[in-house]
Amino acid sequence: MNLRGRENPWRLMLAVNVAVVIGVFLYKITREPYVPYIHLLVDYHFGFTKRALIGAVVSLFFSKVPVWLVFALSGAVWLITLALFIKLFRRTFGHDAEQLPLFLFMAGSPFFLKNFVHTLGHFDIYGCALAICLLLVPARSIGFVLLAALASTVLILIHHIHLLMYVPTIVVIVLLRYYLVQGFIRQNAIVGIAAALCVGLLFFSAQFWGTMAVPPDEFVGQGRLARAGRAGDPDRPRVPRARVQHLDRDTRALAAPLDQ
Repeated sequence: MNLRGRENPWRLMLAVNVAVVIGVFLYKITREPYVPYIHLLVDYHFGFTKRALIGAVVSLFFSKVPVWLVFALSGAVWLITLALFIKLFRRTFGHDAEQLPLFLFMAGSPFFLKNFVHTLGHFDIYGCALAICLLLVPARSIGFVLLAALASTVLILIHHIHLLMYVPTIVVIVLLRYYLVQGFIRQNAIVGIAAALCVGLLFFSAQFWGTMAVPPDEFVGQGRLARAGRAGDPDRPRVPRARVQHLDRDTRALAAPLDQ
């Protein structure tokens, strides 16, 4: 048994990585999802609001948001991202046993899938999933540029910090897969510049005009309507007062009553 492990350690490393992911996931679901849960309560009820797209979509299917939805939604997105990465890896490098070491070093990186399990419920994984999708779809027409702009728009509506995270990644993908192949002509250059300006305008709108100008009590009242269970429900998340001060001003007003 030991000799087999020395001759082919990659399968053992794969098993170890799977065990680590499962262990981290089991640990995360025992923790209370403070900010991720609050983000699912925020929608466009009071008007245009930054970081409200996921909550708005959730509100279409759930009248009351259960706590388990944080883990179910983020876990499903994680599995989709994993499947997309496997498909991309196989298309790029193949799926022979010789490629297993490379796959392990990429998929097993602590900065990739393991990190997304550790930050379960946060929105950075959506950028990764959309970037991989843009690496999989054909890039033979100007529609690819428009699709990339749409993906960037969705990411900024999910969380405006994506302008510094995955929107630059999408820009590089578009440059490498489309513009360096098709060349820069007037038509596609105009489309690219217009798309970049629209995405930039959306970011500044979300950053400077995406804060809700409503009384805190009214905002909290709306959040209570979407919150899972009654005020005494033991399954709802309880946010310690020490954690409330670390939340941004958009979520602080909603987080405080969760401890009452």
